[in-house]
Amino acid sequence: MATYKMDTLHITNQSFHLSAYTSRLIVMVSTLSAITLVILSPGPQQAVLSVLVVAVLSGYGYYVLLKSKVSYTLTSSHFQQHLFKGGWVVKWNNISSIGLCTYDQDGWVEPLPWIGIKLKRYSPYLESICPRIITEILMTQRSLLYLGAKQHGNERVFEDIVLDSDTFKGENGQDYHGLLAMLANRMSHQREFHDYDIFIAVSDLDRSAEEFVGLTRRYLAAAEPDT
Repeated sequence: MATYKMDTLHITNQSFHLSAYTSRLIVMVSTLSAITLVILSPGPQQAVLSVLVVAVLSGYGYYVLLKSKVSYTLTSSHFQQHLFKGGWVVKWNNISSIGLCTYDQDGWVEPLPWIGIKLKRYSPYLESICPRIITEILMTQRSLLYLGAKQHGNERVFEDIVLDSDTFKGENGQDYHGLLAMLANRMSHQREFHDYDIFIAVSDLDRSAEEFVGLTRRYLAAAEPDT
């Protein structure tokens, strides 16, 4: 049993939100730009058009920022990733290990810009993930899969496994099909190559990869054991 309880922690790769100073500054600059364009406009139609252009550009900029935002919630019981389209959650007692991904080439071990999480069971993760982000995961981690295949001399099978959609049987006996099957099969192949199932891009963090791994390992060590 854990002897202490970790506090809930929320971290993100960007601090942009509507109440932040940066947000207020952008709103103020956009407003001043709109007012300036209205004053300089030769007529009412041009003035309205100028205001609409500023509004559209500001709205699009905010949308882009929101879309690129990645957040994490760490509690005493679980670890969760939040993306623009959805997210996933795993309990600490379903995590076997967390570490940095590396690439071994001719005896030289190089760090990869990915952090890996090895699960004990796939089913809880597959049942928690938002289906809208599965395609994004499959696409963004394609290069990592290729490096793993290359490292093990299996480049020839890459095209066969990159879109592996065979039915996947979970630990609970349930059959997974479609995108969930593709994700589960991808996780299985990634484990064969990198010994991890879930991956977090270092570029999505607010700190170094080593600091993030150390932080998550402290939560993992303090979690209640699997029962």
